[in-house]
Amino acid sequence: MSTLYVTWLYVPGDRPDVVAKALGSGADVVLVDLEDAVAPDRKPYALDATAELLADRHDVPVHVRVNALDGPLAEREVRRLAGLPGLDALRLPKVTCPADLTRVAGWAVAPPPLYALLESALGIEHAYDIAAHPSVHGIALGEADLRADLGVGDATGLSWVRGRAVVAARAAQLPPPPQSVYPDIRDTAGLARSCAEGRALGFLGRTAIHPRQLPVIEEAFRPTEAEVAAARDIIDAAALDAGALALADGRFVDAAVVAGAHRVLALASR
Repeated sequence: MSTLYVTWLYVPGDRPDVVAKALGSGADVVLVDLEDAVAPDRKPYALDATAELLADRHDVPVHVRVNALDGPLAEREVRRLAGLPGLDALRLPKVTCPADLTRVAGWAVAPPPLYALLESALGIEHAYDIAAHPSVHGIALGEADLRADLGVGDATGLSWVRGRAVVAARAAQLPPPPQSVYPDIRDTAGLARSCAEGRALGFLGRTAIHPRQLPVIEEAFRPTEAEVAAARDIIDAAALDAGALALADGRFVDAAVVAGAHRVLALASR
């Protein structure tokens, strides 16, 4: 089973001190941001600092979010960072179609894994084609920009969009997408409720903007004791019968259900 990432922590690329702390925060993935978190006059320094960081590998996977693909900075950033030993993946903002990904992949001799952010109506319309691109290893939503593009006032209006992202990722055989950031770092109760809603929709994990959000996200996506026990029953039953079968309590078990049970146990063992 592939690695299950649950916590993804954004940090500004022009703050090497903050990046260093993030690497020891316990986050599954550190997301160094060259886009929204960095002021325009600080972007050259952010790129230099990030390139220096990525000169060596780290114990925690490091992904970098580059600037807008249709702007003047992204190509320079991709060419500068691709191939550095400490870069595990690039996170691409506002992807609208597979051609965006092909263009980015062409900027590097050996393109790293790409993660596509869907932040517009056009990106959502092309969700599966983006997810199925051979360079893409994951997708996620950028909900702040999506709300603005769609004219949606609250999270309720994004329910269908969220489901579309989950289905597109699964259809393309990618990991479940993580939820978008929860912007109020003080509202841990609200974060926990939001994570529970996302988990019910099929999301796995969440991006964070502060270390205090990490344990809340981790706990929200940890299977309950009842879920772990049920998963063990399924796997034990499947070991006795290679075909589809029904458990004593009437639950139907097939290969997809068994795969889900293995994922539950993998999450529980974190």
